[in-house]
Amino acid sequence: MNWGVFEGLLSGVNKYSTAFGRIWLSLVFIFRLLVYVVAAERVWSDDHKDFDCNTRQPGCTNVCYDHFFPVSHIRLWALQLILVTCPSLLVIMHVAYRKAKEQRHRSAGGDDRHCMYPNPGKKRGGLWWTYLLSLVFKAGVDVVFLYIFYRFYRNYTLPRLVKCELPPCPNVVDCFISRPTEKSIFTLFMVVITCVCIVLSLIEATYLIGKRCHECLQASSGDSCRHSQDGALSHAEPADTGGTDALEPPGNPSPYPLP
Repeated sequence: MNWGVFEGLLSGVNKYSTAFGRIWLSLVFIFRLLVYVVAAERVWSDDHKDFDCNTRQPGCTNVCYDHFFPVSHIRLWALQLILVTCPSLLVIMHVAYRKAKEQRHRSAGGDDRHCMYPNPGKKRGGLWWTYLLSLVFKAGVDVVFLYIFYRFYRNYTLPRLVKCELPPCPNVVDCFISRPTEKSIFTLFMVVITCVCIVLSLIEATYLIGKRCHECLQASSGDSCRHSQDGALSHAEPADTGGTDALEPPGNPSPYPLP
């Protein structure tokens, strides 16, 4: 894996994220990706090799292992990490599209031409929707994978002993899982971190929506204040003009002679 390219992608995501997004990115990188690469792969490296059943019937062990482990934890976590980080890359691609469009706009009209995107990374317009939808998608992916893990492995734990009676097993056989306690601890740890990431994504989405509503309310209140001031000035000017005409009507000279 090229860590330089990955570091560049992370720095780009971190640059255009909010404070909650930076915390989410740190959790994903440290507590999910590094734990997956450094520890989890080694823990599950012997899951098939050390899955023992008390039978010598050919094919029985493979069938029982496939029944109790339809998809490995490692492969599910890898797919989850890929899907949960793709929306952040879409935000970077949207910013890059804005920068390229702004560059073409300037090259066509010169530097004196009005800028289309003075700050391409500012979350306004389409970029705001892209960022918000990315948060919803990330939270949705984590929720779906939590449900998948729960369906495959009840209570997110692994039993020490499983009984299998699938053909070609001759009868009910006992199968033993390798290091079930350690694997259960890692599974629960990843589940807790996933729940924290879901909460952070929802908080960030709520923050974005609340901030946008606050800005809209401020803009609408500012417009209403300007309209009320303009209306007051327009009503005050005719009143002053009428008062001056009443004091000094035309054609009526002053009774006092000028010096």
